[in-house]
Amino acid sequence: MSDLRRDADRTFLGDRAGWGRPLLLAAPGLALAAAGLTHPHGLNAETAGWWTVLHLVGAFVFPLVGVALMALMVGRRDPVAWIVVLTAFVYATAYSALDVISGIGAGYITWRLGEGVPRPDEVRFLFSIGGRIGEVGSWALIVCTVVVVLEGLWRHGLLAVPALVAVAGAVLVHRDHIFSPTGALGMLLLGLATGWLGWLRSGSQPGLPDSAASSVT
Repeated sequence: MSDLRRDADRTFLGDRAGWGRPLLLAAPGLALAAAGLTHPHGLNAETAGWWTVLHLVGAFVFPLVGVALMALMVGRRDPVAWIVVLTAFVYATAYSALDVISGIGAGYITWRLGEGVPRPDEVRFLFSIGGRIGEVGSWALIVCTVVVVLEGLWRHGLLAVPALVAVAGAVLVHRDHIFSPTGALGMLLLGLATGWLGWLRSGSQPGLPDSAASSVT
């Protein structure tokens, strides 16, 4: 009995005791959630400077949310893994375009125009095209999280239920970008759920549910 208990403890605690990778997977979402708390709710001469800097930094972080979701599929070549990788790539690419166009581009132009200068139509054009591309990315993020969570539930059962918040997080990001409070909350949920799934996966073999993995070890 003691051997069985020791084996169970090692499976649940030992194999999943490393928090480095889960924290790394959670970090992009958590960082963007923190950034969202300071994201201006409107672009004008007064907010343009921080708007530009925030999105300049964000250009290096937004894609990492997709990379973290891809990392959950490392070592796999099955159709589910390819769907996750593809949708995460679409999100990372399209949402980066939104960040560059509507964030850095529109922000920098408004910053350089200075106070008292009416915003030209060209800035509105940037928001128009940036928003459309970003919407493609946010829809891809929703699809990606749905697939990731369903796969997590199949693999880990009830242990993966907390990861359902990833879908809610993706929907909030789709609706409100990273604007506080709801958009920032969305990124927070995405980060936490991705880290949680990373922690669960640290104790199982790629491509197998936990029960199947334990039967072949």
